[in-house]
Amino acid sequence: MTAELLKLAGSIAAILFIAWLARYWQLGGDVRIRSEEQAREIANDTLPGFDPVKIAIDKAGIAALLRDAGGRHLLIRQHGVQWAGRLLDGHNESRLDQGMLTIGTGERIFGSVTLNLGMQASHWAAGLRHLKT
Repeated sequence: MTAELLKLAGSIAAILFIAWLARYWQLGGDVRIRSEEQAREIANDTLPGFDPVKIAIDKAGIAALLRDAGGRHLLIRQHGVQWAGRLLDGHNESRLDQGMLTIGTGERIFGSVTLNLGMQASHWAAGLRHLKT
């Protein structure tokens, strides 16, 4: 009986230690874009030198669309445990449905992204229609 209790206590202690370690290392957190500053940092990490002048963050924080002074558009989204970004051009497909803007990159691995941009969606969709091929 005592041996069983020691095993149980050891298992509970191990679980608590692993939970503490995961929290200490900040593993498994809710990874979302929370601010324009964070979107700028992600954009700079994915495409160094990209300086956005306009930023639209999805309401859920899962992706963002950024435009620089030269009219280039960068789409960023989470890709596995990292953030990935793609410069968009006239070959990309986009579809507007009320406040939702779906952007397809044409890449099977990156896929398409649907952003909930609310009232801004039509403005960004119009900007994407004028991209150069």
